Amino acid sequence: MASNSTNLWVLLGLGLAGIILMTRKLKKVVKEDFGAFVERLQLLPPPQPAPPKAPHPLTGLSFAVSDVFDIDGYVTGFGNPDWAKTHEAATRTSPVVSLLVEGGATCVGKAVVDEMAYSINGENKHYDTPTNPAAPARVPGGASSGSAVAVAAKLVDFSLGTDTAGGVRVPASFCGIIGFRPSYGAISHMGVIPVSSSLDTVGWFAKDPSILRRVGHVLLQLPFADQRMPRQVLVADDCFQQLKIPVSRILEVVITSTEKLFGRQVLKHINLGEYLDSKVPSLKKFHDMNRNGELKTSTLRSLANAMQFLQRHEFKTNHGQWIDSTKPVLDPVILAKVQQPMEFTDTKFDSCKLIRNETRSALSSLLKDEGILVLPTVADPPPKLGKELLSEEYQSRVFSLLSIASISGCCQVRFLIHALWKRQRADDFSRHVHQCANWLWFSFCSPEVALPQCRFLMFFHLSAGVFTIGIL
Repeated sequence: MASNSTNLWVLLGLGLAGIILMTRKLKKVVKEDFGAFVERLQLLPPPQPAPPKAPHPLTGLSFAVSDVFDIDGYVTGFGNPDWAKTHEAATRTSPVVSLLVEGGATCVGKAVVDEMAYSINGENKHYDTPTNPAAPARVPGGASSGSAVAVAAKLVDFSLGTDTAGGVRVPASFCGIIGFRPSYGAISHMGVIPVSSSLDTVGWFAKDPSILRRVGHVLLQLPFADQRMPRQVLVADDCFQQLKIPVSRILEVVITSTEKLFGRQVLKHINLGEYLDSKVPSLKKFHDMNRNGELKTSTLRSLANAMQFLQRHEFKTNHGQWIDSTKPVLDPVILAKVQQPMEFTDTKFDSCKLIRNETRSALSSLLKDEGILVLPTVADPPPKLGKELLSEEYQSRVFSLLSIASISGCCQVRFLIHALWKRQRADDFSRHVHQCANWLWFSFCSPEVALPQCRFLMFFHLSAGVFTIGIL
């Protein structure tokens, strides 16, 4: 009898210990705001103008910024503690951040970024990886991981990030929120730590398309304009073949929605790889310099190789001297990329610039001012946390798709389809597309606005059981 009583107390003790551990874990998540923030702060907007003037356009909204944006009085950490230790506090705030605060929004903190904003996974061993609210066992995506998580967890209304090779697009997809990468050069990059000057863009996240629109009008300083509808919507069939998920239902929803919004006559299909192969001859020359024993590679893979070379070369130019002199504790993957020998550097760099110009010209010719290209954002669901090595096949798929926007300089917004394919309905999706599409036409197709290479591409992705879409 005494033995049974002892066993009972042991079981109760173990159960209580388990409850305490679980409670502590839950408290840790709540206390650390999903690990999204490196530092909390508060930049308050100016007072509202007196009537009859209109209130500030972003009144009542809060936002976070990735820890690559300068804020007066704070050290910009760049995702690495050694960087923070060896750099002084900023003496002025990035104009992009100031513009949002002056527009009525309140900045509440700096968000975690991948180490030196280089990766697209969202993992940071120095500051811990932010928890993906949509899929806690999987990576949030990067480089702007904390900014995406802060929006997905409803800690802020919107947030700022940077996109070099997918730094806004990937975390938006993995966390199931809206992410916008504007056209290259459309927004000032002053007061932002560079990664690759030829590819870097300032982007932003939101859950609500109307907030995305409001932020866009402030940052781009654009007037409202009449809506313009696309004359053609091109589905890139070869890009969808790269997906590792069933795509028939996705395309069904997209096609149904497109026909309902814009009419059946605008919908067309294209093999994007074949088109670029015929319009970007410099890709073949670049592949011949970069083949590494490969006899043949796809056009999109060659485009990805060009993007990755540009990123690595310009990152090394910007930060190689600091890495060599400081010898910081770096993620081995980043260190290997920086230390990797680069043959024919000048020749390759010139070739990449030519590829970029030819790709922009090719897409401009294809889409003109009122065309949309439909293709996936990324091909796979978010990888599991702690998965050190991702296969070469995975890297090939993801960067082949991401390179289209990065190299061409196109703008992109990705937003939720939700699981409409399960309900066999497209009405809600159509309304969602309509809100974003209206703003895109307002912002970028107005004849009074001359922004560089404002072409539109749609992207689809399955993220944590949620289908997502974006427009580039």
